[in-house]
Amino acid sequence: MASTHNAKKEPPLTLPANDSPGDPDAVPDPNEVFWDDDADPSNPMNWSPTYRWSHIVFVTLLTFVTSLASSMLAPAVQDVMRSLGSDNAELESFVVSIYVIGFAIGPLIVAPMSELYGRAVVYHVTNIIFLGVTIGCALSRNVGMFLAFRFISGCVGVTPLALGGGTIGDLMPPERMGTAMAVWGLGSLVAPVFSPIAGGYLSEELGWKWIFWVIAIPMAILSILSPFLLRETYAPILLEAKTRRLRKETGNPQLKSRLDPGVPRREVIFTALIRPPKLLLTSFVVTIIALDVAVVYGYQYLVFTTLAYIFQDKYHLSTGISGLVYLGNGIGTILGIFIIGYASDKVTERKKTRASASGKDVQPEEYLWPMLPSGLVAPIGLLWYGWSLQANTPPVVPVVGLGLFGFAMMGIFQPAQVYLLNAFPIHSASALAAMNILRSLAGGLLPLAGQGLYDALGMGWGNSLLAFIALAFAPVPFLLKRYGAKLRMKDRNMK
Repeated sequence: MASTHNAKKEPPLTLPANDSPGDPDAVPDPNEVFWDDDADPSNPMNWSPTYRWSHIVFVTLLTFVTSLASSMLAPAVQDVMRSLGSDNAELESFVVSIYVIGFAIGPLIVAPMSELYGRAVVYHVTNIIFLGVTIGCALSRNVGMFLAFRFISGCVGVTPLALGGGTIGDLMPPERMGTAMAVWGLGSLVAPVFSPIAGGYLSEELGWKWIFWVIAIPMAILSILSPFLLRETYAPILLEAKTRRLRKETGNPQLKSRLDPGVPRREVIFTALIRPPKLLLTSFVVTIIALDVAVVYGYQYLVFTTLAYIFQDKYHLSTGISGLVYLGNGIGTILGIFIIGYASDKVTERKKTRASASGKDVQPEEYLWPMLPSGLVAPIGLLWYGWSLQANTPPVVPVVGLGLFGFAMMGIFQPAQVYLLNAFPIHSASALAAMNILRSLAGGLLPLAGQGLYDALGMGWGNSLLAFIALAFAPVPFLLKRYGAKLRMKDRNMK
């Protein structure tokens, strides 16, 4: 058996030029292990479309279930606090947002672990932990116990959110990522919008604990199925396994994976653990994209945690009916997911065709175009929502404003993820985790200021302040399209 396992042409996103450990035009190292050829069936990019999509759908289901827990509790917070014997008003928002704070902490562990040990094992382990702590939430006897389980569930529940983008990057070429990200986005962004509707009625009819049983039951099913349906997709882990097998078969101990970093295991672990915060703090493109996403995501949760009580107080709606006001944002989000995802794929295909004709590659910045109009539409949606409430219009009017905001949010969130996947292909999980850190901190902490903001400024000027801050980030895609490539070339994290 030959010991050279180099591809004639590297598959997309597996070994890009700006993240390559070697020159693809150099003389192949006979001890270097890579995919056998462009059609190597062990490369996840070459799995059948049905098999690749089955992985994406399964990760979407995991994302949906763990995302349910983020806001399903929102309409029932007052019921929870009464049941657990607390009347602390500040803790009401914290009961919801502590889960999202867990979303900020979890990626610091699960993303590096996925790059060290593979995506699949991290999914399997965190699924089981999430199931256990969700049951713990339902059985809690006091606020402290409840908050502890809620925080842990956020830390492990973020796994499909933190790794889902990386899994898509493992499986899909750039021109198909828009649709894949749209499907995955159904889990991460639609669940938090529609779950309060179910949560409101569950709490009203069966009690708030049933919210957690409804989350635990499907997670138990997915946890059982996960080891049988989810295969490893991360190229460095697959190639390392192939290298070990070939060493055994050929008796050649010099064989090494092309994606082997060539450093001691301890250093690999340390580097992997610090990579997400390092990217967030030292890579300008990651920082600016993360800030832009954090603003709209934080606003989303600020609205989620205040929407129920605002409509209950202002329009005297019941707990169950107040959950229906989340529909506006949900419908806007769904429309944004599919319209923006479809348009993104079509535009990318045309750009790739033109670039190929001239012998060039599509730059990651080309995927940011939906952020250009969305950066202007999001503030308009916030202004519509705030001033329609201030003017005491019928409930449907501010709900439409939230729908507009939800649509624009997808025009910012989806392109940002695709951009990072293509800009940092080998370490895509860490790049997305870096974005998730800031996004989740904003989603967890901004809601704590929501009630005070509206009490001080009112609904009109309170949401105007939010809109003006969001508007300040509208130039981000313009700046990255103009200077992003130069900034990436100077970024030490790319080497």
